[in-house]
Amino acid sequence: MPQVRVNVRSLANVKAVRKEKRNGRDVVIVPSATLPDDIIMNGIKYPSEEIEKSYLTLNRSPAPLGHPLVNGKFISARDPEGVNIGHIGAWNENVRREGGRVLLDKVIDVEVANRTEGGKAVLAAIEAGGPVHTSTGLLATMEAVNAADHKRIARNMVFDHDAILIGEEGAATPDQGVGMLVNAKGEMEDIEVVNSALTDAADQEIDWAGTRLVEALMRRKNVGLWEKTKTAMMEALGFNERESSTNTKEDEMPVTDEQFKSLSDEVKALSGSMAKIGETIANSVTAALKPVLDAQAEMVANQKAKDDAEHATLVTKVVNAKLLDEATAKATPLATLRALAPSPQAEKKPAAALNSAFKGSEQSSGFKLPKGDK
Repeated sequence: MPQVRVNVRSLANVKAVRKEKRNGRDVVIVPSATLPDDIIMNGIKYPSEEIEKSYLTLNRSPAPLGHPLVNGKFISARDPEGVNIGHIGAWNENVRREGGRVLLDKVIDVEVANRTEGGKAVLAAIEAGGPVHTSTGLLATMEAVNAADHKRIARNMVFDHDAILIGEEGAATPDQGVGMLVNAKGEMEDIEVVNSALTDAADQEIDWAGTRLVEALMRRKNVGLWEKTKTAMMEALGFNERESSTNTKEDEMPVTDEQFKSLSDEVKALSGSMAKIGETIANSVTAALKPVLDAQAEMVANQKAKDDAEHATLVTKVVNAKLLDEATAKATPLATLRALAPSPQAEKKPAAALNSAFKGSEQSSGFKLPKGDK
């Protein structure tokens, strides 16, 4: 069975970010998720039993900024060149399976992240509230099958890393690149790369925000419903909360059939109202969020147009500088092209020496979490 590299895009939960002190160092922890059981993406099925056998290989794996590329080809984030390209002081831990999917935490060392522009960009995106995408890189052998909804089954999976994506759109379609793998002879050889995206990733950000809004509205609504219920019960029993009773005989009067029926009718009416609360709130939330979602969609479209224009310009620069051929340059993500493209200053004067340019240890963290996170 042929071995294939798979990159699976998802969305990190930046709303649940938290910070800790570890060994006297500030770290930021961002929950994320990947690979639901038995999911089918790009004609490939990922069986739950195969995920169960392999998901723990994500523990203590790198969390680089993007998938490392060498000469336009994906390489392992554990490879020395991959480490040099993508390391921002982040790794994955607390890997577990809950609710039919793989959950994990991304831990980012704030001081190390602030040594690089990429690390600073990640911290800024998290502080701004995202969205921040992630992309799991794994190797698997592919078993050919002839099923109605898939043509291959992923077997013998080994997770290489779970990357953080900033300033680039996560890979979402198959056959967008070529990866490199060290073979049994210690040589690098090309392998097929399949890029996929979890179908629910785009909805998660709305779900997290919407869930909190619905919960708050439900709590507020339930307080009013309880007051109405209590009032109806007291009135049906012949009591008035605004008047304190001093008549012992009235307090001890038994509840009549008529009073009991009245109380039952009130409770049934209130129960009917409660049953419609979910639908009412859902409609209200949808109507309230529509202008926001429309504006966000327009903003995303405008940004994509700008990015596409910048990408085309940088492709020309990189090709003219003979750093990449045109085909490879066009397949290279925008963030990588920004790093590769020669700047006007670089074209006019020689590069500074490495020792004088490195000032990573002088960066201060300066990282602030959103209000309310501790």
